[in-house]
Amino acid sequence: MSALNTIAAAGEPMPPLLPHADELIIGTIAFAIVFFFLAKKLLPNIKKVLEERREAIEGGIEKADAARTEAESVLEQYKAQLAEARHEAARLRQEATEQGAVIVQEMRAEGQRQREEIIAAGHAQVEADRKAAAAVLRQDVGQLASDLASKLVGEALEDRDRQSRTIDRFLDELETGTVARAEVVR
Repeated sequence: MSALNTIAAAGEPMPPLLPHADELIIGTIAFAIVFFFLAKKLLPNIKKVLEERREAIEGGIEKADAARTEAESVLEQYKAQLAEARHEAARLRQEATEQGAVIVQEMRAEGQRQREEIIAAGHAQVEADRKAAAAVLRQDVGQLASDLASKLVGEALEDRDRQSRTIDRFLDELETGTVARAEVVR
């Protein structure tokens, strides 16, 4: 303050940037009151809000970490279930392939059995038809031979039993001779 007093005593005008001593004292007291008010009332509230905000952020981070951990756990469970499902699908596919092969084999065996039955039935039918044709042919040949013999002799051969025996004997000899010639040719 002595610099101000010397300037004022010298009669020089006060520099415009230097405040008066009264203003300086009042400004300091006002600053102290505002600082005291801010320090006692506003600063604790600001600290409290900042602390709550910090706790909320830390709580959010902890919750996010917990959620991330839980998500990783669920992901691992999902991966394990997916691997198990794939393994089960492969097993079912293998079983289906094996069952399909068994069914195909059974169907082939059944087809073969049916084929053999059809062939056997066909052979039996052919044999029956051959015998029936031979019997009809034998009868027709016998009848024709009898008619021819009657015409050659000039009289009718009336005894049917005798005629039938003669024709059967002739055809039997004919068949035996044909079979014997066939065996010789072979």
